[in-house]
Amino acid sequence: MTLLLVSPLLAIAGFYDPPLRVRAEESVSLTVDDGEEILSGRIDVLVWLNQFWMVIVESQKTALSVWTALPQTLAYLMANPQPEKPSFAIVTNGDDILLVKLRANVHYYALSRVFAPFISREELYRVLQILKHIGAAIK
Repeated sequence: MTLLLVSPLLAIAGFYDPPLRVRAEESVSLTVDDGEEILSGRIDVLVWLNQFWMVIVESQKTALSVWTALPQTLAYLMANPQPEKPSFAIVTNGDDILLVKLRANVHYYALSRVFAPFISREELYRVLQILKHIGAAIK
């Protein structure tokens, strides 16, 4: 379900076109204790040119917040082999989208607001515009 939302956006934004190449990172297990129950899931990651990461938060019973994947996302971005270049990530749980930009050489990161593309088409178009800018920046 999660890729049904993000994959078409990435295709339209040109992330599957050369010179961009995609590779998969190993999945990371995720456990969150919300006080009432323990939620478990995993984080799947795809990487383009060591500069753009797609972080997918998946769980069986309930949607985990995109914020639960932020620490792991920042760790991936900090590992960019070219710290002088900014790194970007899209974090999604299938319902919400969070965009992240990190400049590792100055230890600075910026976060977008959380987009909810199922709420309105305008949300979807805004995310697509941002992805196009990111794609142009990393090519």
